[in-house]
Amino acid sequence: MIQDIIIAMLWSISPFGEAKVGIPYAMFNDVNIYLALLLCFAANVLVYPLMLIFLDSVNRYFLRWRFYKKSALYVARRAKGGAKKNVMKYGFWGLLIFVMLPVPGTGVYAGTIATYLFMLDRKQAFVANTVGIFLSCVMVWGMTLATMKGLEY
Repeated sequence: MIQDIIIAMLWSISPFGEAKVGIPYAMFNDVNIYLALLLCFAANVLVYPLMLIFLDSVNRYFLRWRFYKKSALYVARRAKGGAKKNVMKYGFWGLLIFVMLPVPGTGVYAGTIATYLFMLDRKQAFVANTVGIFLSCVMVWGMTLATMKGLEY
């Protein structure tokens, strides 16, 4: 069970799934449903400060290399394009809704990149990201729980 919890938390930190994958993984591997929600949410929240540290320091160093710079610009354009309309128009609430949507291309990674690119207030952006992550986690948790209950019948 400890191994399943660690894997679920790693999925929740990963940009390839975030808690959208970590929560179902944990729940389908018999981790307590409340523990799965709590730990995957907490792991997903950790992404925000880690990404800001990366963007502030490591990113600037890596931009010297052509391959990295090309890849970073591609990711930045996608994040900026997906978030620009909502974040620039609605600010805090736009960022919260953007992060909350449990679909690919949204989430804390894109929300943090949008925070960095649009030079938003980091404390407000942290709150928007955290609330958005929580609401997204609750939606995924509820859908996974409903699916598991449906499979029992």
